[in-house]
Amino acid sequence: MTKQTRHPFETWLAVCEAQLEGVLASPSPLSWLEFWLNPRRLRGSDFLMRWSQGVWSEKRLIEAVNETKEYLAIPYGPSGTAPTGNVRDFELYFERLEAAGLGQIKRPDLLIFRAGDRATVEQAIAEVGGVSELPFTAENDPRLARVLRRALLAVECENSLWRARKMPDYATPLRPQRRLGGKPGLKKGAVLPTIIIKEEDREPLRQWQAARGVPIHIWHVFFDLAYGLPFDRAEELVAQRLTEPTVQTFQAPGGATTKKTIFKHYYHHGYLLGSSVEEPKLQPAFVEDRNGHILPYVTFDGGRLELSGQALQVLRQLAGRRRQ
Repeated sequence: MTKQTRHPFETWLAVCEAQLEGVLASPSPLSWLEFWLNPRRLRGSDFLMRWSQGVWSEKRLIEAVNETKEYLAIPYGPSGTAPTGNVRDFELYFERLEAAGLGQIKRPDLLIFRAGDRATVEQAIAEVGGVSELPFTAENDPRLARVLRRALLAVECENSLWRARKMPDYATPLRPQRRLGGKPGLKKGAVLPTIIIKEEDREPLRQWQAARGVPIHIWHVFFDLAYGLPFDRAEELVAQRLTEPTVQTFQAPGGATTKKTIFKHYYHHGYLLGSSVEEPKLQPAFVEDRNGHILPYVTFDGGRLELSGQALQVLRQLAGRRRQ
């Protein structure tokens, strides 16, 4: 498993160019970028917006799955089970996770079940202490093992601050590319919806999937659309060199920057997960430290995502295989 050197709080809030490109371009220097919110400095509104965006997108996915009445989604990884109403509470949650020696363990963000398994799943989770305690429970714990045995799918969530349909190369068909040895792709620098996987997450996800026997899909949420891609298919795209590695700069709340490799898979290789049927509102918010310094940011509120027919077909196929 890839060793992480940063605290999990900073790792989760780290912002990469691909997630915020064009949104916070060349911000002017502001005096409050150096204020202390908590022991880890938040140097700009991009980190708070990243936090709000991640919480919002996972909630939309959970609601979309549960609204089908066929399937049940629960948060599973620490990002989805952590407190959402306060940045400091969010940080303290990761402090507790680190103190328990579980801060570096990689788990998918969501688990998907048949709706008919709700009672069994909810009872097992209640015995653990609720969804917020899942990251603090070892996966070989019999209570958690009962949950995992019922899971149809594990989901790794990603999100981007883009309207997918308005991206310049949206709906552009793949064509043979010389740099790809004649394999289908798009020009370098094409701007279109992609399904992102970090290189550092590939091996942990591969190991988790093999150990738990639950297939993993990547679900990437945009402002108006969402796309899915099976993890195994993503691995094939990398092996076949249909997706090239991209080096991105990640910045953590404390200011440290690192170069990391990510894979931006064209949405053409995945499936339409869902469409927005009710757009969220962008609401102003701010945090204030004990010295009176204020940091404004934008939160995402409301909105509704509806799963596509393709997504339902994927889930039904998985459910059929689990019965075998």
